[in-house]
Order: sequence, then C-alpha cells, then structure tokens
Amino acid sequence: MKNNLTQMAAAGLFIAFGIVLPMMFHAVGLGSTFLPMHIPVLLSGFMLDAPMAAAVGAITPFLSSMFTGMPPVFPIMPYMVFELATYGFMTSFLYRKFILNVYTSLIGSMICGRIVSGIAVWVLTTLFAAQLPGPVVFIAASVTTGLPGIVIQLIFIPAVVLMLEKYKAKVLGRNTIGT
Repeated sequence: MKNNLTQMAAAGLFIAFGIVLPMMFHAVGLGSTFLPMHIPVLLSGFMLDAPMAAAVGAITPFLSSMFTGMPPVFPIMPYMVFELATYGFMTSFLYRKFILNVYTSLIGSMICGRIVSGIAVWVLTTLFAAQLPGPVVFIAASVTTGLPGIVIQLIFIPAVVLMLEKYKAKVLGRNTIGT
C-alpha cells in the first residue's frame, strides 16, 4: 500500500536523523542537555500516523544505543524507548486525530512522555533494581537538566510545522502523508 510504504520510508529517515543528530551533541557532551534525539521523534508525530510515529520513538533510542552506545543500554535506554514512543504516538494522536494546534500537541505529548518515563523509571527501580532516583525526582531532574533542549524543541519544532502548514505541505495535511 502506497501510504504505508511512504510512511515507512519517512519513518526510516526520522530514525536515521534520530541517530545522527545526537552523535553531534554527544561528541561535545551536550546530549542530555539539548535532547537531540527528541526532535526527530516529535517531528515524526506531526507527519506520520500514531503507530508509525510510536515505532520511530521506540526504535530510535534502541538503534542509537546499539550503534553508538548512547543512550547506555541499561538503565537509560529502556525508559527512553517508552518516553520517545509516547512522544511520537501522542504528538500524532493529538495533532492528526484530535486536530489540536501544534503547541498544544507538542506540550501535551511532552508531558505524557515525561509521565511515562517516570513510570518506566519506577518499574526499572522496583523490578530490576536499577540505580535511578524515584520517579518524581527523576522527572524534575530530567526537566531541569533538559530545559535548554525543551526550549529549543518549543521554538524549532513549531516553526518547522507552522512553515509546512503555511505552505500547505501534504505531509501535514493531517492523515495525508503518502496518499
């Protein structure tokens, strides 16, 4: 099916971007501050159906960990898989299904992703004895540490999406990529 094939090709590009972009930031030690892996995943949510965007979010940190060692396999990669899958799914769901504006969709997905990462941290510490802070402390610390990246996401991603909306890009036609 053309729609599925186009979505899979686009998903592959977002995954590749999600591996290469963090490599540049980790080279200078700024990966956890600027959250570069989040950008392609969040963008995929605006352009792909929710299941495909969730797949981008889940696959990107896994492949990045396998190819580059970042994020570390345990305990960081598991909660990032759930967090980024939630980002992709919720961004697409809010923007493409609920037809919410770009800012509401982005902020809503970021909040949901942090909540899911907190739950994942709780599971990792409770069931797998991971050496991580409690979920509330973890979420607060990750937001504080990642604040520059969050600000960049809140500026850059809406700018890209709004530019595409302005020019009526087919990829943002809400459910039209690949059709």
